[in-house]
Amino acid sequence: MYDRVYNFAAGPSTLPEEVLQRAGSEIMNYQGTGMSVMEMSHRSPAFQKIFDHTKQQFIKLMHVPDTHEVLFLQGGASTQFSAVPLNFISAAGKADYALTGNFSTIAAKEAKKYGEIHIAYDGKEEGFHHIPRQEELVLSKDASYFHYCANNTIFGTEWNYVPEVSVPLVCDMSSDITSRPVDISKYALIYAGAQKNMAPAGVTVVIIRKDMAGHELPITPLMMNYETLIKKDSMYNTPPCWQIYMLGLVMDWLETKGGVEGMAKIKHQKAMLLYDALENTKVFHLHADPDSRSDMNVTFRTDSAELDAKFVAGAADAGMVNLKGHRLTGGIRASIYNAMPVEGVEKLRDYIIRFDKENR
Repeated sequence: MYDRVYNFAAGPSTLPEEVLQRAGSEIMNYQGTGMSVMEMSHRSPAFQKIFDHTKQQFIKLMHVPDTHEVLFLQGGASTQFSAVPLNFISAAGKADYALTGNFSTIAAKEAKKYGEIHIAYDGKEEGFHHIPRQEELVLSKDASYFHYCANNTIFGTEWNYVPEVSVPLVCDMSSDITSRPVDISKYALIYAGAQKNMAPAGVTVVIIRKDMAGHELPITPLMMNYETLIKKDSMYNTPPCWQIYMLGLVMDWLETKGGVEGMAKIKHQKAMLLYDALENTKVFHLHADPDSRSDMNVTFRTDSAELDAKFVAGAADAGMVNLKGHRLTGGIRASIYNAMPVEGVEKLRDYIIRFDKENR
């Protein structure tokens, strides 16, 4: 039996231990079927029951209104960088994008293949340490949609408000979905890769307002056509069955934590443990502006790459792994998604305080 570490990876990330234990107990024989979920037909009654439960739990916990459909797709959030413009841009041939980090920048670059992309905000020059206020957004009146990324895993920033726009709103919520309540009615589409807060990598959740489907460009690939995927209830082809099952288990676990409302309190408590400690150190410097800081990804560094590496190595020796910053930025990053227990964050906080005193 191996001792588990505290895994601060940005994704794939830690999963709730209760979920892993339940999945382990069912992996050989799911509820008397005599087979694993990974073996059963996606057309079988047993899997249909799993699928329906997962979808119903997600709709309930995220308060998805009847105006919207939930899809469980493949290809990761990166596939949605293409699917969104292919399905939505045809109305005006133009869309607005706010660039607040690496993935929103890639999304905009991909969208340029299918229409005119107007950059409503670009934080690259200032190092992506700031989320724009409403008045900083330069919006187009004739755009087909406005796209932004709610939380930026690499730079550790997060939008703390919903942008007010006069066009359909599209959001990449890959790294903070299910961590807080969201008014789904404000969005034309939300998409999220599962491997941070919801499930193992392999399933992507899309929440789409039903009336937005059916306007795709003629070149839209079959498996990116939202209307087709809605009609087939995410099962035009074989879906990621195991990941959907795991998503259902995570939704059950989330319900025991008070749903997204309960999780919002827990995740902010965890984040403040680290931010409060870091602000009172001399060795460390936080990357994000105070009003733009993420509750999911805490990014910081020392004055030297060598000292950063020393911190990361010492943390690993103490059972806290994957704290090295992204290759684009260096430094240090602690990803504290829903499944990271408070105890893990407290241990990291104590190590930060100790490391600061020993390395001033």
